[in-house]
Amino acid sequence: MIDPNGEENQQIYPCFEHPTLPDLLDKAGVSWRYYTPSATLLWTAPNAISHLRFGADWKNVILQPAQILTDIAQNNLPGVSWVIPKWVESDHAGSNNGGGPAWVASVVKAIGNSSYWANTAIFIAWDDWGGWYDHVAPPQVLKDCQNWGCGFAYGFRVPLIVVSPYAKQKYVSHATHDFGSILKFIEEVYNLPSLGYADAYADDLSDCFQFQAAPRKFRNFHTPRDASYSLNHIEPPGDPDSD
Repeated sequence: MIDPNGEENQQIYPCFEHPTLPDLLDKAGVSWRYYTPSATLLWTAPNAISHLRFGADWKNVILQPAQILTDIAQNNLPGVSWVIPKWVESDHAGSNNGGGPAWVASVVKAIGNSSYWANTAIFIAWDDWGGWYDHVAPPQVLKDCQNWGCGFAYGFRVPLIVVSPYAKQKYVSHATHDFGSILKFIEEVYNLPSLGYADAYADDLSDCFQFQAAPRKFRNFHTPRDASYSLNHIEPPGDPDSD
């Protein structure tokens, strides 16, 4: 990894130690789980935070993404869930089997057909979009130099899909969101303080919702694979960026 001064060193995971959203959730008594294929996967964020990796909270890291389908069925879903796909279902270029949309749909349909639907928001996000160009120039944002480095700028836009009985229909947001917006949304839902990082500068995605409207009923839809495929099909966890 590279330290804040730009110097390379040999430190490996867990190589960070700072407050996290799970810490805020713990203090507020809000349950959470992080569903992921592997403890050492590049996308397993708690593995990078020392007190999460070696502390009592590691029990909330579930090393089987499909476990969320079982937890939904058994009315055992926590207040906040992170769900990381297996690499073959990740939509990552050159590392997928085309099953990503069906995997996401399995989780959405499980929520939609459960008692959780009426008060759940699902954010479906990607870490990149498979291209090398964006025709809209990313805005330049000056952040706190101590935490961010001066001259911070956003990168290329990536997709975000909001699924909820209160989400606006056929709506394309033109607000500037970032990954910190998801943190801020969770903080506001559970009345949590700000972490003071990306969430402090981000919006809260509120333009995507109509919370005063009556919740819409969930409408089922067909997918080539159902939840049973994810529950029964065994594949190696893999890491799409390990080659």
